[in-house]
Amino acid sequence: MDTFLKKAITLDKTDHLAHFKNYFENDPAMIYLDGNSLGKLPLKTIETTSNIVNNQWGKRLIRSWNENWMDLSGDIAKKIAQIVGAQPDEIFVGDTTSINLYKLLFASLSIQKDKTEIITDDLNFPTDLYIIQGLINQQFKNHTLKVLKSENEIFMDDLKIKSSLNTKTAVITLSLVSYKSSFLYNMETVNNLAHKNNSLVIWDVSHAAGATTIKLNETNADMAVGCTYKYLNGGPGAPAFLYVRKDLQEKLNNPIWSWFAHKNPFDFDSNFVENPGIQKFAISTPSILSLGAIAPGLDVILEAGIKNLQTKSNNQSEFLIELIQHYLVPLGFKMVSPLNNKQRGSHIAIEHPESYRINLAMINPINKKEKVVIPDFRPPSFIRIGITPLYTTYLDLYEAVIRIVEIVKTKEYAAFSTTKLKVT
Repeated sequence: MDTFLKKAITLDKTDHLAHFKNYFENDPAMIYLDGNSLGKLPLKTIETTSNIVNNQWGKRLIRSWNENWMDLSGDIAKKIAQIVGAQPDEIFVGDTTSINLYKLLFASLSIQKDKTEIITDDLNFPTDLYIIQGLINQQFKNHTLKVLKSENEIFMDDLKIKSSLNTKTAVITLSLVSYKSSFLYNMETVNNLAHKNNSLVIWDVSHAAGATTIKLNETNADMAVGCTYKYLNGGPGAPAFLYVRKDLQEKLNNPIWSWFAHKNPFDFDSNFVENPGIQKFAISTPSILSLGAIAPGLDVILEAGIKNLQTKSNNQSEFLIELIQHYLVPLGFKMVSPLNNKQRGSHIAIEHPESYRINLAMINPINKKEKVVIPDFRPPSFIRIGITPLYTTYLDLYEAVIRIVEIVKTKEYAAFSTTKLKVT
């Protein structure tokens, strides 16, 4: 038996988190390695959403607002707070990541009166840059955006952050984990650097929450945004969340004055009175069907324990890196993600000139007896292998790498077009 295969089997047998895989919808003919983009369906979610539709909406109708729905966002916020190291009254759940980032950036720039520079980097998710560009174009025309250049879209040195700060820096906004390379910032280091300069920091934790330890309070983080449909397994397009440190909440104002941001929305007052707490960052009526689907995934994470998940993620990443170096590097692949697990999130990126077509061959095997292996592709030539420690096995990782070897050696990828699909 192959040494790595034997090791994978042994590691799975001794994995005390292995049973959590059974909490999710599973297809034995598929290896799913894209949980860093869309998490699997928790089985409990089927029951939960069925109850919301059939009972709460179907039978209780509008009475469900008082019975279940008005407190739903707050209940979910309590769970997310435990996962990201915050207090329940520092988390708001609702809207989208982009809308939440817009609200926090607008609010932050509005109170930094004499500071006109925004700093981000080229590792950040493109949409985050679009939000900044739009704000400068539409509302903050005197502001400028500085995009720090990384090392080959892989790594950012803290010294570059430090040297970029100046008296005009209002806000730094970064992804805690880079969506491409999986580079992981040291949140505390960046926060401290910014605060010495009286600058604010907004973190996007979308590619970290649920698989990577996040300590918003402990690192004195100012603000953060994140989505719930990756490692948090909340479902496609599930509502996002935002975090604002308690002492900052009264200083920041939601630029969108709306019904659910009102102090007493059901007084139907014609004049806006801002909610004094985290709820001030709400906008409209909560999306109950999608909001309700988030809780089961969070419950599984809380049961497993984020520290345990982080440990397993690190161990699986190390195993995957061994496999890549042994099997794939000799075939022309390059490691993209940092080798140091203190600088890496919970996915591994590899690079090859034919990455896009290799990715297609993994998802659509010509031999229908082969397992479907689902990673994803990111330009220019990266395959991302997402490790979701709740349900990814060591054997999954071994079999996925062996499948890539087969695709490359037989040139199976040549049967696929280079034309990009709408979703990659």
